[in-house]
Amino acid sequence: MPLILLLGAGAARAHDADIIYTQVRRTDPGSAEVRVRLTLTGSTLSLLVPTDAEGDGAVSQADLEARRPALEVGIWDALPLTAGGQPCTRQAHVAKRVESYVELTATFQCPPGPLRQTYTVLSVLPANYRVVLGSYGGEGGQLFADAVRPSLDIPERGGSARSTFAPGFVGWVQLGMKHIFEGIDHLAFLIALLLVGGSLKRVLGMVTAFTVAHSLTLGATALGFILLDTARTRWVEAAIAVSIIYVAAENLLLREHRHRALLTFLFGLVHGFGFASVLSAYGLGEQVASGLFGFNLGVELGQAVIVTALLPLMRLIQRRPRVNLWTVRALSSVILCAGAWWLYSRIG
Repeated sequence: MPLILLLGAGAARAHDADIIYTQVRRTDPGSAEVRVRLTLTGSTLSLLVPTDAEGDGAVSQADLEARRPALEVGIWDALPLTAGGQPCTRQAHVAKRVESYVELTATFQCPPGPLRQTYTVLSVLPANYRVVLGSYGGEGGQLFADAVRPSLDIPERGGSARSTFAPGFVGWVQLGMKHIFEGIDHLAFLIALLLVGGSLKRVLGMVTAFTVAHSLTLGATALGFILLDTARTRWVEAAIAVSIIYVAAENLLLREHRHRALLTFLFGLVHGFGFASVLSAYGLGEQVASGLFGFNLGVELGQAVIVTALLPLMRLIQRRPRVNLWTVRALSSVILCAGAWWLYSRIG
């Protein structure tokens, strides 16, 4: 894996949220008033409307108030809502800063009929972005929209949860897999571990330790037992870089790695906070449990695919000691340099 690709991929924050979470409902069954709620990160908002005065992704309430007309044009005009095929009329909208995300709410007047919203806002965001439509009150599951399929029919309140759970669950699994495949720092960490993984039993022990550890911190954070604000998230990102540097350095300096399972567990706790920063930035509210389960399963499946693909290759290389020695040295050096660059960029 070329060093330039590792460095380029790590230039920004490794776990920027790339979804917009939304909820849509009529205030009462049959009512003409419809409320729409969006939650998104400050960095996502800044891609749509220049609200971040300092350019660090930390949008303040003052920034939101100063850009109120821009929010109306840049976001709400790009989220047309219809009922029974007829357009709804926007009455008011509010923006506020909440912990690690920004919450935007708007009230619409709509004619009778099924609600449908089109997220044309996706056309101006990177191709990997999705909109997740969640239900109010924890009912049902979620539906996903992307740039290819930007419109969603809004399920009525009190409808069957089964109608939305399956696609929502699959969507969260896909999102978890995407984050492990695109999380170049997590991939670098896994590769560094596998380079001197040893026997199959030891590899399975490390993978299990990593899985259990990051599941603990991911769950605890996503369920609200541990809070990650902007400053803490930044330190988590730096700690992930440190974990990569440490493991790569061990590969270069030590001959024996008997403590790797414990080390992997400890660093897995840190990486779990990195995964959690993705979910916590979405403002999922009551929907966090179902999103957590699917997302974590996707992470595990993605990790299993990576280990399954790399392990036979590592075994083949280990049969030739000289080739194995140079492979470990070369890849560990690349990973060490990448980790050092990520650490510099995340604390700078």
